[in-house]
Amino acid sequence: MGLRLGDTAPDFTCETTKGRLSLHAYKANSWCILFSHPEDFTPVCTTELGAVARLQSQFDSRNVKVIGLSCSSLSDHEAWIADINETQNCTVQFPIIADPTREIATLYDMLDHQDVTNIDARGMPLTVRAVFILDPANKVRLTLTYPASCGRNFAEILRVVDSLMLTDARKVATPADWVVGQDVIVHNSVQGSEAEKLFPGFRTVKPYLRYTSI
Repeated sequence: MGLRLGDTAPDFTCETTKGRLSLHAYKANSWCILFSHPEDFTPVCTTELGAVARLQSQFDSRNVKVIGLSCSSLSDHEAWIADINETQNCTVQFPIIADPTREIATLYDMLDHQDVTNIDARGMPLTVRAVFILDPANKVRLTLTYPASCGRNFAEILRVVDSLMLTDARKVATPADWVVGQDVIVHNSVQGSEAEKLFPGFRTVKPYLRYTSI
């Protein structure tokens, strides 16, 4: 069975483009985005890692650690980074895990069981485009799985981090398509005088749908 929301993310030690590291020690008390891509020197993956690299300052400002993973070798990762930087107008700063044995991919249930073309030269399955958002307590707070054919929207993943941080700190939820600075929803657990105290002037559309600014 794969990881569920609220599970503790399994720790592991691995080789990366930034040296040997352990996941829990690397992220320490930070939020973390762990994401896999199928293979190095492939077009969609190149654009994805470039997108993450261009968002690096956004992740840093939120104290979010980012770490990538594929089943390719460390030497391939290191050579490929030069191509990513060149073609995507970026500088890759985050570590990329080398998992040629698929030990971590198996631990996190990242391997592709659906696309028969998503295999390496030996015919072994590669990883899908998986995403795990981990909180400072190492709990899994979001999981996403995209097929190999579809690149991810990392601005959306960053938006989810913003929502999780906010809703952990305040008794609110975020509506569809919400971005930082927009009104949020007063959580349904907050009623009566507590709602007035916490969110003075909140706007009621229906008894179950109340908006407030933060």
